[in-house]
Amino acid sequence: MKKLSSSFLIILFMALLIIYNLVINNRTSKIKENKSVATSQKSTLNLNKTKSDTSINIKYLLGKFNPETDTNFVEIDLKHANRKNLYLQKQTYEAFIKMHDDALKENIKLRIISATRTFDYQKWLWERKWTSNKLVNGKNLSTSIPDEKERALEILKYSAMPGTSRHHWGTDIDINSVNNSYFSTNEGKKVYDWLQNYAQNYGFCQSYTPKNSTRPTGYEEEKWHWSYFPISKIYLAEYRKQITYEHLTNFKGCKKAKDVNLIEDYVFSINEECK
Repeated sequence: MKKLSSSFLIILFMALLIIYNLVINNRTSKIKENKSVATSQKSTLNLNKTKSDTSINIKYLLGKFNPETDTNFVEIDLKHANRKNLYLQKQTYEAFIKMHDDALKENIKLRIISATRTFDYQKWLWERKWTSNKLVNGKNLSTSIPDEKERALEILKYSAMPGTSRHHWGTDIDINSVNNSYFSTNEGKKVYDWLQNYAQNYGFCQSYTPKNSTRPTGYEEEKWHWSYFPISKIYLAEYRKQITYEHLTNFKGCKKAKDVNLIEDYVFSINEECK
């Protein structure tokens, strides 16, 4: 009887020990699981916070960076461009490649002739016209239009002041030609008709359509200028939040930016489909 009782007690003790270990392991597992979930939730919260707190760096809005060394930008392959050293944001270029390849299947050839421009490059383009190193419609503007506000308005028909060009953003491209007359030729008309019908399927819109009641001010129509709106509309919203006339300095004629209401009448006066 004593022997039986001793065996029984040993078995009982071992059973209790097993049960105890099971309970402890289960509790430990739950603690680890809860800790893992908490960590995951914390990471998600931090990620969302990063997204909501992140705004576009002002250097990108104004074009004061180098796309050649910026990892957000890629060089355009020569099969898609008319020269080397043209750059776009990666997502913009990927969308263009899809559009280019699909257009080519219908014998429509799309070629980028202008892409990302820095502040300094846009300054060079602007000041050439301002100082008449480049004639505008055959005219020397520095002598034919001595009034600086009127001269600025003349140049602004087709050229942006540095710091205000959508080409700074790496989202906008000029396609095939920078003359509206090209798009009236047989080839150009086919290209433009195709873009009007299908470009939006790839995220592109024509930035500057003919002026009308919804776009009474701003640049003249540019059939060549197309914008990748999934990104450019974000940049446009950030431009409204961050940029003032105090940022538009260090180029000839900059003092006239406010006089011509440059930000409202030009930067924000675009095709409604691009907003």
